[in-house]
Amino acid sequence: MSAVLKPSPEQALRVQLAAAYRVADHLGWSELIYTHISVRIPGPEHHFLINPYGPRFDEVTASSLVKIDVDGNPVGSQQYKANKAGFIIHSAIHMARPDAACVWHMHTLAGMAVSAQENGLLPVHMYSHNFYKRLSYHDFEGPSMRLDERERLVASFGSENQGLILRNHGLLTVGRTIPEAFIRFWRLNRACEIQLAAQAAKLRLPSAEVCEASFQMGEEFLTDQADLGQLEFDSIVRKIESKDASYKN
Repeated sequence: MSAVLKPSPEQALRVQLAAAYRVADHLGWSELIYTHISVRIPGPEHHFLINPYGPRFDEVTASSLVKIDVDGNPVGSQQYKANKAGFIIHSAIHMARPDAACVWHMHTLAGMAVSAQENGLLPVHMYSHNFYKRLSYHDFEGPSMRLDERERLVASFGSENQGLILRNHGLLTVGRTIPEAFIRFWRLNRACEIQLAAQAAKLRLPSAEVCEASFQMGEEFLTDQADLGQLEFDSIVRKIESKDASYKN
């Protein structure tokens, strides 16, 4: 009986990251060929994977993902290149945050709308409480095309928060795993959607004490039966795989 070959850590991440792009497309988070999800490859080389610039999210496959170093240089021969703005944002966070194995950045309609509001995310709903006093903000400098912005991005994000609102731009979350970054992004974006809907009338905001308690219980809820985000991420991947498993290629 022949042994089943276990995929290398990089190949396993390629398949999961390609699935993440299909998940983002399925949820309506794609925007032409823009925005990015990246993952750091384990090892001392400081390499990470990011989407090829040109294909849509629903066209991304494990083999088409671009492998680059922290300076944006391609590692090995590759068909595509990475987008410069994506490299600047993602490399900054990957280099500065050991816990940021995955960086998830999207330009969703709700995220962009709340990023343009003076008060940012409000504690309107229990999803927003996942980020209560634990959300960073970075002032808009234009499309991220200048290397010197990386230092300011890192300073804005800090060392502990898991979510970042790029003002007048969009949303960003990090995670120790792809599913962890995913569920944080889902809840942050959903919180933005709910806020925009609730602002049609006078807002009723819970007290600071209740918001903090809601944060603590939310963390407990999200890790009750599996690692953070794993069940949610897998549930959507199953739906995608039943229709089109080409992301594994």
